[in-house]
Amino acid sequence: MRRLSAIVLLAAVLLISTNQSQAICGYESCPETKPNMINVHLVPHSHDDVGWLKTVDQYYYGAKNNIQHAGVQYILDSVVAELLKDSKRRFIQVETAFFFKWYQEQTEQVQGLVKKLVNEGRLEFIGGAWSMNDEAAVHYQSVIDQFALGLKLLNDTFGSCGRPRIGWQIDPFGHSREMASIFAQMGYSGEFFARMDHVEKSKRINEVALEMIWQTSESLSDSDLFTGLLYRHYSAPPGFCFDILCSDEPIIDSKSYDNNVKSRVDDFISYVKTMSNSYRATHIMVPMGDDFQYEDAEINYKNMDKLIKYVNARQVEGSKVNVFYSTPSCYLNELHQMQLTWPEKTQDFFPYSSDSHSYWTGYFTSRPTQKRFERDGNHLLQTVKQLSAFAKLTSAQQTEDLDSLRQVMGIMQHHDAITGTEKQAVASDYDRLLTDAMIDAQDNSRDALRLLTNLTTGEFDSCLELNISVCAFTRESANNVVVTLFNPLAHPSSQFVRVPVKDENYLVTDEKGHEVPSELVPVPWQVLSIQHRSNETQHELVFKATVNKIANFYIRVLPAPKNSKRPTLKRFEKVHSIKQKLSKTQPTADDDETDEFTVQNSHIKLVFGKSSGHLKSVEMNGVSENIGQNFAIYKGALGDNSASEKRSSGAYIFRPDGDITVLEDTVDYTVYDGVQVKEVHQHVNEWISQVIRIYEGVNRVEFEWLVGPIPIDDDNGREIVTRFTSGLSTNGVFYTDSNGREMIKRERNKREYFTPDLSESVSGNYYPVTARISIEDAQKRIGLLNDRAQGGSSLADGQVELMLHRRLLRDDAFGVGEALNETQYGTGLIARGKVFLILNAADEKPTVAERLAQQEIHLPFWKFFSNSNTASVVKPLSVPDFSDFPQSVNLLTLEPYSSNEILLRVENFMDQNEGHTVSFNIRHIFDALGGQEIRETTLDGSMALTDLKRFKFHHEGTQAETVEYITSSFEPLLANNASDSSKFSVTLNPMQIRTFIIHWQ
Repeated sequence: MRRLSAIVLLAAVLLISTNQSQAICGYESCPETKPNMINVHLVPHSHDDVGWLKTVDQYYYGAKNNIQHAGVQYILDSVVAELLKDSKRRFIQVETAFFFKWYQEQTEQVQGLVKKLVNEGRLEFIGGAWSMNDEAAVHYQSVIDQFALGLKLLNDTFGSCGRPRIGWQIDPFGHSREMASIFAQMGYSGEFFARMDHVEKSKRINEVALEMIWQTSESLSDSDLFTGLLYRHYSAPPGFCFDILCSDEPIIDSKSYDNNVKSRVDDFISYVKTMSNSYRATHIMVPMGDDFQYEDAEINYKNMDKLIKYVNARQVEGSKVNVFYSTPSCYLNELHQMQLTWPEKTQDFFPYSSDSHSYWTGYFTSRPTQKRFERDGNHLLQTVKQLSAFAKLTSAQQTEDLDSLRQVMGIMQHHDAITGTEKQAVASDYDRLLTDAMIDAQDNSRDALRLLTNLTTGEFDSCLELNISVCAFTRESANNVVVTLFNPLAHPSSQFVRVPVKDENYLVTDEKGHEVPSELVPVPWQVLSIQHRSNETQHELVFKATVNKIANFYIRVLPAPKNSKRPTLKRFEKVHSIKQKLSKTQPTADDDETDEFTVQNSHIKLVFGKSSGHLKSVEMNGVSENIGQNFAIYKGALGDNSASEKRSSGAYIFRPDGDITVLEDTVDYTVYDGVQVKEVHQHVNEWISQVIRIYEGVNRVEFEWLVGPIPIDDDNGREIVTRFTSGLSTNGVFYTDSNGREMIKRERNKREYFTPDLSESVSGNYYPVTARISIEDAQKRIGLLNDRAQGGSSLADGQVELMLHRRLLRDDAFGVGEALNETQYGTGLIARGKVFLILNAADEKPTVAERLAQQEIHLPFWKFFSNSNTASVVKPLSVPDFSDFPQSVNLLTLEPYSSNEILLRVENFMDQNEGHTVSFNIRHIFDALGGQEIRETTLDGSMALTDLKRFKFHHEGTQAETVEYITSSFEPLLANNASDSSKFSVTLNPMQIRTFIIHWQ
């Protein structure tokens, strides 16, 4: 009945809306405040997880309410109806994925009413990304993409009134500096969040430092961002939750015997006064909402109306509390006008602990296969976007397929998706969504490559099981197969390609028919024994490919006898195996005389213990160091979660029980000695194995690990790490990346602002590692690069570890309600992945090599497979040439932006210690894309850089005399095809990203 009345109300308002004057959105629509009072900004909101305990659709439609009562479509129905009743009411909408799913289902009349609310500032978008992303496990490229997606839809639908100005990261479990930097680069004036280490929060409350200026980059100027912590999570004050999901008393204001206005007002004013003591301004922001609230918004607003009315009525009695509906942007606007000074923040807010025994550092690694799958999704997305832009794919179906992958990748960034903190059924649904979207998006790749090459009927299939060395396309035969390699990076790259094949003789040629040296390497037997893996292909064909953007390689099976020798094919030979009791086939005499054997190429020398099978030392880049590598096990605590000190490791937290167990026993191993690639296959135990690999000409050591099924026979969970030890004198210092961008210095047992509670000293020193972790001393540096987000640390000098896999049998009692016990085919989940090691001298710029390797690891060649009797060639001039970009410049994004626009985003990926300011010209890129006009925008692409104007706040110790703003520090690029080429010059400072929209015809 209430829903019907809301619809009638909407129709009635529509009839009179055209006669009302148009209000103005933005700061001009903010409520009036009163001087010399505590101005209380009530912010109605609903935090709507894009999947957690229920799937995305279950949350939207209100299904499975026995799991959690939540129905987002009803929240939006109800909120819109209530906003239309009173022009003073406000609501902030955050999750764009849910909003547009709802908005597209509405009639034109309802959509018109929603636009009215937006244009009057009564419905305000905050955050604006497709989902409220995590900040630990996400890569900056995917974060930018999902903000660009949400902000473009808001701009296309509502214009400038739909653009958010504030970051609203209220639920992620810790906060990264790079995320704050992204907000600054998009032109946001501030961000607010709700989680902070409990010790730091207490100290900031006592020191009136809950709000601060965050220096979000060591390399970028004008990157300061105002940042504030919400006082009491993101919930309404205690006793003032008026939602149907709560049981707090309503405000009873009639002549009823139960009239409680006085007591309710007294309680609220007392709370406000206490809260205001922790803030510097005479303004405070009070959230009014929580998870999936406002499904029956009439109850919420009716009681908030009364609260505002009766609290403000006390002003005639001398009260200094003034309450009104507001938004975070209106609140921040008032702080900006006050010209106060604020404390500084320079690092980040990791790790987050909610109590002495709960460091939320387990989710850095939880669900490792899903974390890798998300990276695969991004890899394909960047590939498809670039190919779609090159081939000008603009049909409705092509746009829909690309948008589907964009949207699912936005969902995957959600703070209960990539984190691995969702229920298993939800994780399976995320996998389903991403798989379907990737399969559909491959149609775009196929359409583009048929235009960009002469293989007009090519299949251009992708193999999504290469993680277990399986490719359906080559399962029966790899004869007459064309491998089309796409390089998403700006610069030409030389990489080794591995194709699963049968044990036959192969010939690989390039587009010109020239032979490409190749080798055949066996797939480790531990991989072959993975349950339900099809074992037709038990080898991988390895060859080195150099690719500018697109290149084709042709594979044929040789007609020669199987055992024939060909100069172009070097078969691997087993040269050492403990299983064969140290047979006399060792390759060199020194192996017979010492307890060591060596695996080396022209760049790298690895020394192993002959009897132990373990790595002992590494020599590369002119540096030698004793480096050992082992696997180790943390056992999960056997807590019952009835108290924090009994809490167990779970999806969120990492809480090991006792000391680590390092697996130092002798390992079985086999060495394969090829010309191009050399491998040591190690068998650690029944559920851990590894391949240590070096490629000719590649300056990094690859460790491809296989972990699982993790045993649970003793009713204990386990968390598995790989640990590297060295003799470096690191003095408790190590470095981790921030979402794949700038590195942050970490000091063991220390924090920037406070002394941490290290009751849990291991997990309290764990940090998110999205791409890289490193240690160094005065002479040497060791960098580890990974292929997915993981937790990592340096718990002793000269040591680095990364957590690879977790299997736990108890819930950690933070809401998910399930143990993190992933299974597949009736047994524990098996995970496979890679870690890369680079040893270098600690010279002036030792990290440059790591930066370059990081690019290739994140976005290697994407492989497409077709059948053909003739080699395919790339059509000349079909794609722009980016190869003349300076070495430190990468093509971060190239994608269709609209039916006749392309977004181009370039970055200088070196920081101020590694690189320098560079300049280059993009006129040839503009021309190759058929450009007519080009304009520069903020990072996200939907606001002209000339319109950038965000709040500047003053640091403590400075004099605040005027209200100041931050605008672009340089003249934004604006040109057309008649402009002189000099107009297309682009300068990039270290870590700078610039975004352009190219209009083409």
